Amino acid sequence: MRLTRIRALLEERHISYDYNEEDGCGSIDFLFRGIPYHIWEYHDGAWGVQTNVFNSGRITDLEGDYEEQICRLLEGWPRM
Repeated sequence: MRLTRIRALLEERHISYDYNEEDGCGSIDFLFRGIPYHIWEYHDGAWGVQTNVFNSGRITDLEGDYEEQICRLLEGWPRM
């Protein structure tokens, strides 16, 4: 199981999500206030994710400690 910190934070905040894993990479899709968000992990020489959590209309690539960056953002969202 991948993206454990992000999944734990979503569960703590009672945000339902779908999790899939393919080729050892995790994928999370969820709705927040009616807006669809996704976090798609990849490994192409380095680990990273493509996500729209920073701007729902644009995909951003993150590498490094991407789980920390995403969790920090999600922690600032209102609790449901």
